[in-house]
Amino acid sequence: MYKIGVVGDKDSVLAFKALGVDVFTVTGEHDARKTVDTLARNRYGIIFITEQMASLIPDTIARYDKEIIPAVILIPSNQGTLNIGMDRINRNVEKAVGTNIL
Repeated sequence: MYKIGVVGDKDSVLAFKALGVDVFTVTGEHDARKTVDTLARNRYGIIFITEQMASLIPDTIARYDKEIIPAVILIPSNQGTLNIGMDRINRNVEKAVGTNIL
């Protein structure tokens, strides 16, 4: 059975704890990269990461895009969205369907 984890700054991810999701607070590029890699090795099937943290580690995010598990999903932080997550969804829909239906 796979687990779900959320990675980001404390203010953005703490609310996920109430949902029973494992929460991992990080403060910078090194912490974010190390945490995502650790979660991927430890049977986390879905890793939510804030767009701000994901923007610091694009190479790590791209590496997991090529893998089936874990699914790395970008979410907005409490400071708002950078539209990175929505752009990724649009690209994936376009790749799957052949046109952007969103």
